[in-house]
Amino acid sequence: MDLNLTNRIQKPNHSLRRAVVELCQKVGKPLLKLSTKDYVDNGLEHLVREYNGQVGLANIEVFNELQHTITGWPGGKPYVDDTTRPERAMPYPKRVIVFSPHPDDDVISMGGTIRRLIQQCHDVHIAYETSGNIAVGDEEVIRFMHFVNGFNKIFTNDSNDVIKHNYLSIKAFLKNKTEDEPDNETILKLKGLIRRGEARLACAYDGINSDHIHFLDLPFYESGKIEKLPMTEQDVLPIQALLSKIKPHQIYIAADLADPHGTHKKCTDAVLAAIDEERKKEATWLKGCRVWMYRGAWAEWDVADIDMCVPMSPEELREKRNAILRHQSQMDSAPFLGNDERLFWQRAEDRNRATANIYDALGLACYEAMEAFVEYKL
Repeated sequence: MDLNLTNRIQKPNHSLRRAVVELCQKVGKPLLKLSTKDYVDNGLEHLVREYNGQVGLANIEVFNELQHTITGWPGGKPYVDDTTRPERAMPYPKRVIVFSPHPDDDVISMGGTIRRLIQQCHDVHIAYETSGNIAVGDEEVIRFMHFVNGFNKIFTNDSNDVIKHNYLSIKAFLKNKTEDEPDNETILKLKGLIRRGEARLACAYDGINSDHIHFLDLPFYESGKIEKLPMTEQDVLPIQALLSKIKPHQIYIAADLADPHGTHKKCTDAVLAAIDEERKKEATWLKGCRVWMYRGAWAEWDVADIDMCVPMSPEELREKRNAILRHQSQMDSAPFLGNDERLFWQRAEDRNRATANIYDALGLACYEAMEAFVEYKL
Protein backbone atom coordinates (compact mmCIF):
# COMPACT_ATOMS: atom_id res chain seq x y z
CA MET A 1 0.00 0.00 0.00
CA ASP A 2 1.45 3.34 -1.09
CA LEU A 3 1.27 5.73 1.87
CA ASN A 4 2.94 8.78 0.30
CA LEU A 5 0.36 10.08 -2.15
CA THR A 6 0.37 13.84 -1.60
CA ASN A 7 3.07 14.01 -4.29
CA ARG A 8 0.20 13.40 -6.72
CA ILE A 9 -1.30 16.77 -5.82
CA GLN A 10 -0.52 19.09 -8.71
CA LYS A 11 -1.54 22.62 -9.48
CA PRO A 12 -4.13 22.88 -12.26
CA ASN A 13 -2.74 23.74 -15.67
CA HIS A 14 -4.24 27.23 -15.87
CA SER A 15 -1.26 28.79 -17.66
CA LEU A 16 -3.20 31.55 -19.43
CA ARG A 17 -5.09 32.44 -16.27
CA ARG A 18 -1.87 32.55 -14.26
CA ALA A 19 -0.10 34.81 -16.74
CA VAL A 20 -3.01 37.24 -17.09
CA VAL A 21 -3.76 37.39 -13.36
CA GLU A 22 -0.10 38.10 -12.62
CA LEU A 23 -0.20 40.85 -15.23
CA CYS A 24 -3.26 42.40 -13.57
CA GLN A 25 -1.53 42.38 -10.21
CA LYS A 26 1.66 43.84 -11.68
CA VAL A 27 0.02 46.77 -13.49
CA GLY A 28 -2.75 47.27 -10.93
CA LYS A 29 -5.67 46.88 -13.35
CA PRO A 30 -8.78 44.66 -13.42
CA LEU A 31 -8.95 41.96 -16.09
CA LEU A 32 -11.17 43.74 -18.57
CA LYS A 33 -9.03 46.88 -18.59
CA LEU A 34 -5.78 45.25 -19.67
CA SER A 35 -4.48 46.73 -22.94
CA THR A 36 -2.21 45.45 -25.69
CA LYS A 37 0.48 47.79 -24.35
CA ASP A 38 0.21 46.16 -20.91
CA TYR A 39 0.87 42.78 -22.51
CA VAL A 40 3.76 43.94 -24.69
CA ASP A 41 5.46 46.01 -21.98
CA ASN A 42 5.47 43.00 -19.64
CA GLY A 43 6.84 40.31 -21.90
CA LEU A 44 3.56 38.73 -23.02
CA GLU A 45 3.87 39.42 -26.76
CA HIS A 46 3.25 35.72 -27.44
CA LEU A 47 -0.28 36.10 -26.07
CA VAL A 48 -0.86 39.14 -28.26
CA ARG A 49 0.15 37.04 -31.29
CA GLU A 50 -1.87 34.04 -30.12
CA TYR A 51 -5.03 36.16 -30.02
CA ASN A 52 -4.19 37.96 -33.29
CA GLY A 53 -3.70 41.25 -31.50
CA GLN A 54 -7.11 41.09 -29.84
CA VAL A 55 -6.02 40.81 -26.22
CA GLY A 56 -9.53 41.69 -25.14
CA LEU A 57 -10.43 38.10 -26.06
CA ALA A 58 -7.79 36.79 -23.63
CA ASN A 59 -9.10 39.15 -20.96
CA ILE A 60 -12.65 37.89 -21.42
CA GLU A 61 -11.56 34.23 -21.47
CA VAL A 62 -9.79 34.56 -18.12
CA PHE A 63 -12.60 36.69 -16.69
CA ASN A 64 -15.13 34.00 -17.59
CA GLU A 65 -12.91 31.24 -16.17
CA LEU A 66 -12.72 32.99 -12.82
CA GLN A 67 -16.37 34.02 -12.88
CA HIS A 68 -17.34 30.37 -13.30
CA THR A 69 -15.35 29.35 -10.21
CA ILE A 70 -17.68 31.42 -8.00
CA THR A 71 -20.68 29.53 -6.67
CA GLY A 72 -23.04 29.80 -3.74
CA TRP A 73 -23.92 26.13 -4.33
CA PRO A 74 -20.83 24.08 -3.36
CA GLY A 75 -22.83 20.86 -3.61
CA GLY A 76 -24.18 21.85 -7.02
CA LYS A 77 -27.42 23.70 -7.77
CA PRO A 78 -30.09 21.09 -8.52
CA TYR A 79 -32.15 21.02 -11.73
CA VAL A 80 -30.20 23.76 -13.52
CA ASP A 81 -27.70 23.81 -16.38
CA ASP A 82 -24.34 23.01 -14.77
CA THR A 83 -22.19 23.36 -17.90
CA THR A 84 -20.15 26.24 -16.47
CA ARG A 85 -20.59 25.46 -12.78
CA PRO A 86 -17.75 23.93 -10.74
CA GLU A 87 -19.95 21.17 -9.26
CA ARG A 88 -22.62 18.96 -10.88
CA ALA A 89 -26.28 19.73 -10.41
CA MET A 90 -27.18 16.09 -9.82
CA PRO A 91 -27.48 13.91 -7.86
CA TYR A 92 -29.28 15.98 -5.28
CA PRO A 93 -28.92 15.91 -2.37
CA LYS A 94 -25.35 14.66 -2.25
CA ARG A 95 -23.63 12.59 0.41
CA VAL A 96 -20.58 14.56 1.58
CA ILE A 97 -17.61 13.70 3.80
CA VAL A 98 -15.39 16.49 5.11
CA PHE A 99 -12.10 15.06 6.39
CA SER A 100 -10.59 17.26 9.09
CA PRO A 101 -7.01 16.45 10.24
CA HIS A 102 -7.57 18.04 13.67
CA PRO A 103 -10.92 18.66 15.42
CA ASP A 104 -11.12 22.25 14.16
CA ASP A 105 -9.63 22.30 10.66
CA ASP A 106 -13.09 21.79 9.17
CA VAL A 107 -14.54 25.05 10.49
CA ILE A 108 -11.28 27.01 10.16
CA SER A 109 -10.80 26.03 6.53
CA MET A 110 -14.31 25.65 5.12
CA GLY A 111 -16.80 26.57 7.84
CA GLY A 112 -18.82 28.77 5.51
CA THR A 113 -19.02 26.05 2.87
CA ILE A 114 -20.11 23.46 5.44
CA ARG A 115 -22.98 25.70 6.52
CA ARG A 116 -24.01 26.20 2.88
CA LEU A 117 -24.00 22.44 2.28
CA ILE A 118 -26.17 21.87 5.36
CA GLN A 119 -28.57 24.70 4.49
CA GLN A 120 -28.92 23.30 0.97
CA CYS A 121 -29.98 19.92 2.42
CA HIS A 122 -26.93 17.82 1.57
CA ASP A 123 -26.09 14.84 3.77
CA VAL A 124 -22.89 16.10 5.42
CA HIS A 125 -20.55 13.95 7.51
CA ILE A 126 -17.51 15.32 9.35
CA ALA A 127 -14.61 12.90 9.93
CA TYR A 128 -12.01 14.04 12.47
CA GLU A 129 -8.87 12.13 11.64
CA THR A 130 -6.83 12.70 14.81
CA SER A 131 -7.67 13.29 18.44
CA GLY A 132 -5.75 16.59 18.54
CA ASN A 133 -4.92 15.82 22.17
CA ILE A 134 -1.39 17.24 22.26
CA ALA A 135 -2.72 20.67 21.25
CA VAL A 136 -4.60 21.13 24.55
CA GLY A 137 -2.92 23.04 27.37
CA ASP A 138 -2.73 21.64 30.89
CA GLU A 139 -4.80 24.55 32.19
CA GLU A 140 -7.75 23.30 30.12
CA VAL A 141 -7.56 19.93 31.87
CA ILE A 142 -7.40 21.66 35.25
CA ARG A 143 -10.44 23.77 34.37
CA PHE A 144 -12.49 20.70 33.48
CA MET A 145 -11.24 18.82 36.52
CA HIS A 146 -12.48 21.65 38.75
CA PHE A 147 -15.87 21.24 37.12
CA VAL A 148 -15.88 17.46 37.60
CA ASN A 149 -14.88 17.84 41.23
CA GLY A 150 -17.61 20.42 41.82
CA PHE A 151 -20.17 18.26 40.01
CA ASN A 152 -19.17 15.31 42.19
CA LYS A 153 -19.63 17.31 45.38
CA ILE A 154 -23.02 18.69 44.34
CA PHE A 155 -24.65 15.56 42.97
CA THR A 156 -22.92 12.64 44.73
CA ASN A 157 -22.15 14.29 48.04
CA ASP A 158 -18.45 13.71 47.30
CA SER A 159 -18.96 9.95 47.63
CA ASN A 160 -17.80 8.81 44.17
CA ASP A 161 -14.44 7.19 44.90
CA VAL A 162 -13.58 6.66 41.23
CA ILE A 163 -13.87 10.37 40.40
CA LYS A 164 -12.24 11.38 43.66
CA HIS A 165 -9.26 9.08 43.17
CA ASN A 166 -8.72 10.06 39.52
CA TYR A 167 -9.10 13.75 40.32
CA LEU A 168 -6.36 13.62 42.95
CA SER A 169 -3.97 11.54 40.83
CA ILE A 170 -4.42 13.78 37.77
CA LYS A 171 -3.99 16.90 39.88
CA ALA A 172 -0.79 15.49 41.38
CA PHE A 173 0.61 14.54 37.96
CA LEU A 174 0.01 17.99 36.50
CA LYS A 175 1.42 19.71 39.57
CA ASN A 176 4.68 17.75 39.40
CA LYS A 177 4.97 17.62 35.61
CA THR A 178 8.21 19.06 34.21
CA GLU A 179 8.21 21.39 31.21
CA ASP A 180 9.33 18.77 28.66
CA GLU A 181 7.61 15.77 30.23
CA PRO A 182 5.04 14.08 27.96
CA ASP A 183 1.52 13.53 29.22
CA ASN A 184 0.53 10.12 30.50
CA GLU A 185 -2.22 8.09 28.87
CA THR A 186 -4.92 9.40 31.22
CA ILE A 187 -4.10 13.04 30.53
CA LEU A 188 -4.03 12.41 26.78
CA LYS A 189 -7.46 10.77 26.94
CA LEU A 190 -8.84 13.75 28.84
CA LYS A 191 -7.36 16.21 26.36
CA GLY A 192 -8.84 14.19 23.51
CA LEU A 193 -12.20 14.25 25.27
CA ILE A 194 -12.02 18.04 25.55
CA ARG A 195 -11.42 18.37 21.83
CA ARG A 196 -14.24 15.95 21.02
CA GLY A 197 -16.62 18.03 23.09
CA GLU A 198 -15.59 21.21 21.30
CA ALA A 199 -15.98 19.56 17.89
CA ARG A 200 -19.47 18.39 18.82
CA LEU A 201 -20.40 21.92 19.89
CA ALA A 202 -19.17 23.39 16.59
CA CYS A 203 -21.01 20.71 14.60
CA ALA A 204 -24.21 21.32 16.56
CA TYR A 205 -23.91 25.05 15.84
CA ASP A 206 -23.64 24.25 12.11
CA GLY A 207 -26.62 21.88 12.26
CA ILE A 208 -24.78 18.58 11.81
CA ASN A 209 -26.41 15.53 13.40
CA SER A 210 -24.39 13.78 16.09
CA ASP A 211 -24.50 10.49 14.16
CA HIS A 212 -22.77 12.27 11.27
CA ILE A 213 -19.70 13.10 13.39
CA HIS A 214 -16.92 10.52 13.13
CA PHE A 215 -13.85 10.46 15.41
CA LEU A 216 -11.31 8.23 13.67
CA ASP A 217 -8.41 8.76 16.12
CA LEU A 218 -5.80 7.57 13.64
CA PRO A 219 -3.01 5.65 15.43
CA PHE A 220 -0.06 7.53 13.88
CA TYR A 221 -0.96 10.62 15.91
CA GLU A 222 -1.01 8.93 19.30
CA SER A 223 2.66 9.30 20.20
CA GLY A 224 1.92 11.89 22.88
CA LYS A 225 4.64 14.02 21.31
CA ILE A 226 5.01 16.54 18.48
CA GLU A 227 6.90 13.91 16.51
CA LYS A 228 4.32 11.43 15.27
CA LEU A 229 4.52 7.69 14.65
CA PRO A 230 5.03 6.33 11.13
CA MET A 231 1.80 5.99 9.20
CA THR A 232 0.69 2.43 8.52
CA GLU A 233 -2.18 0.50 6.99
CA GLN A 234 -3.99 0.81 10.34
CA ASP A 235 -4.37 4.54 9.65
CA VAL A 236 -5.98 3.85 6.28
CA LEU A 237 -8.47 1.13 7.22
CA PRO A 238 -10.85 3.30 9.32
CA ILE A 239 -11.03 5.86 6.49
CA GLN A 240 -11.64 3.18 3.89
CA ALA A 241 -14.40 1.67 6.04
CA LEU A 242 -16.10 5.07 6.35
CA LEU A 243 -15.87 5.73 2.60
CA SER A 244 -17.28 2.31 1.83
CA LYS A 245 -20.16 2.88 4.24
CA ILE A 246 -21.12 6.43 3.19
CA LYS A 247 -20.31 6.13 -0.54
CA PRO A 248 -19.93 9.92 -0.87
CA HIS A 249 -20.58 12.06 -3.94
CA GLN A 250 -18.18 14.69 -2.58
CA ILE A 251 -15.04 14.38 -0.45
CA TYR A 252 -13.25 17.39 1.03
CA ILE A 253 -9.62 16.91 2.10
CA ALA A 254 -6.92 19.13 3.57
CA ALA A 255 -4.17 20.10 1.15
CA ASP A 256 -2.67 22.56 3.63
CA LEU A 257 0.72 20.86 3.45
CA ALA A 258 2.38 23.90 5.04
CA ASP A 259 1.26 22.53 8.43
CA PRO A 260 4.62 22.68 10.28
CA HIS A 261 4.15 19.39 12.14
CA GLY A 262 3.17 17.28 9.12
CA THR A 263 -0.16 16.03 10.48
CA HIS A 264 -2.13 17.41 7.54
CA LYS A 265 0.14 15.66 5.04
CA LYS A 266 -0.19 12.30 6.77
CA CYS A 267 -3.96 12.67 7.06
CA THR A 268 -4.29 13.52 3.38
CA ASP A 269 -2.00 10.63 2.44
CA ALA A 270 -4.27 8.32 4.44
CA VAL A 271 -7.44 9.51 2.65
CA LEU A 272 -5.84 9.22 -0.78
CA ALA A 273 -4.55 5.74 0.09
CA ALA A 274 -8.06 4.72 1.20
CA ILE A 275 -9.47 5.99 -2.10
CA ASP A 276 -6.81 3.98 -3.94
CA GLU A 277 -7.81 0.84 -2.07
CA GLU A 278 -11.44 1.42 -2.98
CA ARG A 279 -10.39 1.88 -6.61
CA LYS A 280 -8.61 -1.48 -6.51
CA LYS A 281 -11.88 -3.01 -5.33
CA GLU A 282 -13.58 -1.28 -8.29
CA ALA A 283 -15.99 0.44 -5.93
CA THR A 284 -18.82 1.82 -8.06
CA TRP A 285 -19.38 4.88 -5.82
CA LEU A 286 -16.04 6.32 -6.97
CA LYS A 287 -17.44 6.91 -10.47
CA GLY A 288 -19.84 9.50 -9.09
CA CYS A 289 -17.48 11.14 -6.60
CA ARG A 290 -15.45 14.34 -6.74
CA VAL A 291 -12.64 15.30 -4.37
CA TRP A 292 -12.15 18.93 -3.38
CA MET A 293 -9.02 20.16 -1.61
CA TYR A 294 -9.11 23.00 0.89
CA ARG A 295 -6.49 25.02 2.72
CA GLY A 296 -6.92 27.01 5.88
CA ALA A 297 -4.85 27.81 8.93
CA TRP A 298 -1.44 27.82 7.29
CA ALA A 299 -1.81 28.77 3.61
CA GLU A 300 -4.28 29.57 0.83
CA TRP A 301 -4.63 28.63 -2.82
CA ASP A 302 -3.29 30.98 -5.46
CA VAL A 303 -6.22 32.53 -7.33
CA ALA A 304 -4.84 31.11 -10.59
CA ASP A 305 -5.30 27.57 -9.22
CA ILE A 306 -8.82 27.87 -7.80
CA ASP A 307 -11.53 25.63 -9.28
CA MET A 308 -14.35 26.56 -6.88
CA CYS A 309 -14.78 29.63 -4.70
CA VAL A 310 -17.65 29.91 -2.21
CA PRO A 311 -18.55 33.47 -1.19
CA MET A 312 -19.67 34.60 2.26
CA SER A 313 -21.64 37.63 3.42
CA PRO A 314 -20.60 39.50 6.59
CA GLU A 315 -23.22 37.53 8.53
CA GLU A 316 -22.00 34.22 7.13
CA LEU A 317 -18.41 35.08 8.01
CA ARG A 318 -19.55 35.86 11.56
CA GLU A 319 -21.28 32.48 11.74
CA LYS A 320 -18.06 30.81 10.63
CA ARG A 321 -16.20 32.65 13.39
CA ASN A 322 -18.78 31.51 15.95
CA ALA A 323 -18.20 27.87 14.97
CA ILE A 324 -14.42 28.29 15.28
CA LEU A 325 -14.85 29.88 18.72
CA ARG A 326 -16.53 26.67 19.94
CA HIS A 327 -13.00 25.24 19.96
CA GLN A 328 -12.18 27.12 23.13
CA SER A 329 -8.99 25.19 23.91
CA GLN A 330 -7.53 26.40 20.60
CA MET A 331 -7.82 30.08 21.36
CA ASP A 332 -5.03 32.09 22.98
CA SER A 333 -3.88 29.21 25.21
CA ALA A 334 -3.31 26.71 22.38
CA PRO A 335 0.26 25.35 22.46
CA PHE A 336 0.85 25.30 18.69
CA LEU A 337 -0.19 28.64 17.27
CA GLY A 338 3.29 28.94 15.71
CA ASN A 339 5.06 32.20 14.90
CA ASP A 340 1.83 33.77 13.65
CA GLU A 341 0.40 35.64 16.64
CA ARG A 342 -3.11 35.77 15.20
CA LEU A 343 -5.66 33.34 16.59
CA PHE A 344 -7.04 30.74 14.20
CA TRP A 345 -10.34 32.58 13.67
CA GLN A 346 -8.39 35.73 12.83
CA ARG A 347 -6.18 33.87 10.37
CA ALA A 348 -9.23 32.35 8.71
CA GLU A 349 -11.04 35.68 8.36
CA ASP A 350 -7.97 37.49 7.07
CA ARG A 351 -7.33 34.77 4.50
CA ASN A 352 -10.95 34.60 3.33
CA ARG A 353 -11.16 38.38 3.04
CA ALA A 354 -7.87 38.46 1.12
CA THR A 355 -9.24 35.97 -1.43
CA ALA A 356 -12.36 38.10 -1.87
CA ASN A 357 -10.22 41.23 -2.28
CA ILE A 358 -8.19 39.55 -5.05
CA TYR A 359 -11.37 38.67 -6.97
CA ASP A 360 -12.61 42.23 -6.45
CA ALA A 361 -9.34 43.75 -7.70
CA LEU A 362 -9.58 41.58 -10.83
CA GLY A 363 -12.95 43.14 -11.57
CA LEU A 364 -15.21 40.30 -10.46
CA ALA A 365 -18.02 40.36 -7.89
CA CYS A 366 -17.08 41.94 -4.57
CA TYR A 367 -17.86 39.76 -1.54
CA GLU A 368 -17.01 40.04 2.15
CA ALA A 369 -15.00 36.80 2.11
CA MET A 370 -14.48 33.62 0.05
CA GLU A 371 -13.37 30.03 0.66
CA ALA A 372 -11.32 28.47 -2.15
CA PHE A 373 -11.02 24.88 -3.38
CA VAL A 374 -9.03 22.99 -6.00
CA GLU A 375 -10.34 19.75 -7.48
CA TYR A 376 -8.23 16.62 -7.02
CA LYS A 377 -8.57 14.55 -10.18
CA LEU A 378 -9.36 10.93 -9.37
